[in-house]
Amino acid sequence: MTDTLNVELVLQAQAGDRDAFGELVKEYEGIVFAVIFRRLRNRSETLEVTQEVFLRAMRKIDQLREPERFVGWLKRIAVRMAINRAVRRPRETMQDPELFGGVSAVHQAPLDDVLQSEEAGQVRDGLYQLRPLDRETLLAFYFEGQSLKEMSVRFASPIGTIKRRLHTARGRLREALCDLQPA
Repeated sequence: MTDTLNVELVLQAQAGDRDAFGELVKEYEGIVFAVIFRRLRNRSETLEVTQEVFLRAMRKIDQLREPERFVGWLKRIAVRMAINRAVRRPRETMQDPELFGGVSAVHQAPLDDVLQSEEAGQVRDGLYQLRPLDRETLLAFYFEGQSLKEMSVRFASPIGTIKRRLHTARGRLREALCDLQPA
């Protein structure tokens, strides 16, 4: 594709022409795939991130000031998103195949059930010894599964404050649990 045609397509895409953006996707999909695959080394993840890159590019194309730099801009998006995916994915571990053959429903001994129930009761008691804000913070994060951003909205506080509250509340819960332990 010539540079002038490339610039024209970018300008049309910035004006909202989805067909022009589709042409750009067709032209640069292979390059973006290669950039991402170099980092992830996993075909299915690379395909997924490639789609995400083009979705982000489509949403942000109006922010590109110099249309002639589209390819470099697209590659930077691809590299950043590939790094983010690589950092956030769980570590892969190898397991002995025989391990999976013997896995069945895990049965706990009755004593284990009693101990688990007792520990849960101690955590509940410890939570109710905390101040209401500490208790609500811990419950929202650990039991309701709210993200820091959601908690920031819920408690009308910045994320940094939420992090500090979580840290402080965990420390206070630890102290409360130590107080509940028999000597």
